[in-house]
This record gives sequence, C-alpha cells and structure tokens, in this order.
Amino acid sequence: MSARILVVDDLLPNVKLLEAKLTSEYFDVLTANDGPSALEIIEAQPPDIVLLDVMMPGMDGFEVCQRIKQQPETMHIPVVMITALSDAADRVRGIECGADDFLTKPVNDTALFARVRSLVRLKMMMDEWRMREQTTGQLGVLRDETSLLDVDASQAAVLVLDDNEVDAKKVVETLRQDDDIVIATDTVESMLDYAMKREFDLIIINLNLREQDSLRLCSRLRSAERTRQIPILLVVEEDQVDRLAKGFDLGINDYLIKPIDRNELLARARTQIRRWRYHGRLRETYERSIEMALTDGLTGLYNRRYLNAHVEGQIERMKVSGKGMSLMMFDIDHFKEINDAHGHAAGDEVLQELASRVTHNLRSFDTVARYGGEEFVIVMPDTEISIACAVAERLRVDIAGRTFAISGPGEAVNVTVSIGVASASLTGETTADILRRADEALFAAKRGGRNRAMLWTETGFEDVTRGELDAPAAGVA
Repeated sequence: MSARILVVDDLLPNVKLLEAKLTSEYFDVLTANDGPSALEIIEAQPPDIVLLDVMMPGMDGFEVCQRIKQQPETMHIPVVMITALSDAADRVRGIECGADDFLTKPVNDTALFARVRSLVRLKMMMDEWRMREQTTGQLGVLRDETSLLDVDASQAAVLVLDDNEVDAKKVVETLRQDDDIVIATDTVESMLDYAMKREFDLIIINLNLREQDSLRLCSRLRSAERTRQIPILLVVEEDQVDRLAKGFDLGINDYLIKPIDRNELLARARTQIRRWRYHGRLRETYERSIEMALTDGLTGLYNRRYLNAHVEGQIERMKVSGKGMSLMMFDIDHFKEINDAHGHAAGDEVLQELASRVTHNLRSFDTVARYGGEEFVIVMPDTEISIACAVAERLRVDIAGRTFAISGPGEAVNVTVSIGVASASLTGETTADILRRADEALFAAKRGGRNRAMLWTETGFEDVTRGELDAPAAGVA
C-alpha cells in the first residue's frame, strides 16, 4: 500500500532518518523543516499522512496540526505527532488539536509502519466519501461543511470489553463524563451478542483478556457487516508493540496505553466518535442524494434518469442471456380534467395511488418509473411479449375497476389509463428505440379511444384489449 507522506521536523537528521525508513517501505516522501513551509506543501501537494514534530521554533506542531484540521480541504488528512514529549498531558493536547496519534521518540519502526498503513486505509476511505459528497453537491444536495473538530461527541453509545473489573469501572466512569451510554461486558460472547443487536459509536477492547483472544474478536468484528466500520479502541500494555501492530493490520482504529489516563481516554474516544459520526453524516448525505437523483419525490418511483440507465443495462444483459425484455409506457387519460375539477393536490393523490397499485401488480424485479407528468414506464426483464400484454390488460382493468380516493368527504374519482407495449430486439437495440416504439403504441391506444392497451408490431398496432390489428398512422391524436 503506497502513499504520499509529509515529514515535518526542524532537525535535518530526524528528517533524513524518517525519510530513509519510509522510502524503504515504498512510500513517497515529502519533507519540510518548519510549520509554514509544511502548510504550503499541504496546499500544493496534499499528502496522505503528515508526520509532524512538535517542538519546532516559531510555529510549533500543535499549531500546525490545528491549522490542518480547521480547513475543510485538509481536515481529513491524518496527522501523527512525533516528539520526545512523553507526558500524558502533551498527548491529550495533541489529540485535542486533531492529531490522529502521538508517537514518542525514539519511534518503534513496527508501531510506526503499522500506524501509517492503518491511517492510509482511513484516508482512502475518507477520500472516497469526499468524492461522493462532491458529486452530491453537483446534484443539488447541500454539502456538510462542518469541521471534524466541531462534531458533537457526547451521548455516544459505547461497548466495553474488559474482564479486569477495576479497569472496566474506570473506563465506564470516565466516558460517562460525556453522558455516554456505556455497556460493559467481560466475555467475548456477550460483547458479540450486544454488538449484533444494538447500534454503537465506539467499541473499546482490553487486549489482555484472561483466556480470551482479543485480536480474534477484532477480526470477527471486522468480518461482520454490522460492525465492520464501527471504530475500535484497543487498551494495551506499553511492551505490546507487536500485538498492537497486528491489531492495526486487523483494522482497529486507535489504542490507549496502560495505566489508563482519564483525559487521554476521553480525548481518544471523542476523536473516534467524531469521525464515526462525521462518516455517518456523509453516508446519509450520499444516500439522500442518490434518492433525490434517481427517484421521483412525489410517487417514490424511479425517475427518467434512472430509467434510461436501467434500460441500457437490461439491453446488455439481454444480449448475454438471450432472454426477451418487454416495456410498457402508459399515462392517465384526461388527467388535466382531474386537476381542473378537483385541484392539483387531488391530482397528486391520484398519481401516488396509481404508483402504489402498479407496483403491487408487478413482480419484485420489474421496474416502474415516472417518465414525466402523468406518464409512466414499466420495464419487465426476461418477459415475452405475450406475458407483457397480459400484464398490461390486467393493470388496465385494475385501475379502471376501482375508484381513486382523494381528499374531501366522500370524494373519489374514476381513472383510466392508456398503455403502449413493446418488446426489445436482440440486434442493434437502443434505449431510445424501445421507448419510441412503446410511445407510438401508447398514442395509438389514445387515438383508439383510450382506456386500452396497444402492442407495437412491425406491421401495425395490435389492440391487446380487443385482439384487433390497427394500421400504423403517421401522426397521433
């Protein structure tokens, strides 16, 4: 896994040492000897990770980190502070400034490389979601401009696994300072049971369980769909670098070294919860944008944009499978009269009820789309034209046979539809070809008196309702 890493340190020997180590692991390395030049490089060539010395003249590492994390364009870049400072208060300050980790010199190579690989994976995932968010902005959905540091981390749901009663109690009491809802358990089985039944913002696991394998648990959590992305914080001893590195390879997000410092626990937990909630907001924005881009807001059916892409995909699939595909286009007869007589709100209710009836008359893998106004399209894969005609007639009868309720005491209207049916050819077919044929059949149905289904054929239009064949006309009424 390659990545671009920016090393920032005012001492050249430190820079050269880290550069040599990282280059030997096939990372692309950029270097800077002070805070201002580091910020310039980040703006010009955004790195995947910043390894940042704390004790620098002028602008120290804390200020550099804070500036990186305050800018929407750079706040997603992971920052690892590397320093001779080893006091817990310094680690807490670094994490509160937005740092993703705080490594003490001399840095253990195993720990460094494991952390870098872990953060590269995090950065790649975040970049993917940021690209999706950019797309949602282009589709008209408001983008979330909230800084990562401004995301609320209180009242989180946290699951704790620790069979040391004293340590577990300390973790629970500390997290409750943020009004977190904390569930503590002492066995792997009970933790898995909770994790599979409830939603959590963070999972904390003691690496040193008696007669239980914490790393295997981490692996199981990362393998399960429900818990795959939930942040995991591992509580470790200072001399467990190799097992910690394995934890990062398995997908844990952060760690805390014993003895547990309450402030550091809070700082690291808040960081993971903020990131998890921020990712959740990005996911929600993306899902909302997809819904807005591909579905009709009134009826909940797919829209024209989705329909065109779907038909193209079905044509390609049909070429491979050799199975037929049929398509129906229909619209409501005299819909303008409903709007004029009862108002547009009543017309909307008719459209919504129509969408519901049509959906319930089809198979789960058939697709219904609102093509525009009162016009709809049904795509029926793996369907011969005779079956499609039978479905069209059944649909027509169901719609005409029951009135549509609209707002107002005892109000109801009669609705009928005209339907055009067409099938797809296996040779040189395009989406426009199929839609055009269905559209011609639809207008033949309207020209023939409405409340009927017409099938397009090469020799004319067959009235599915009456079993007659009409000659194609140059124009439509």
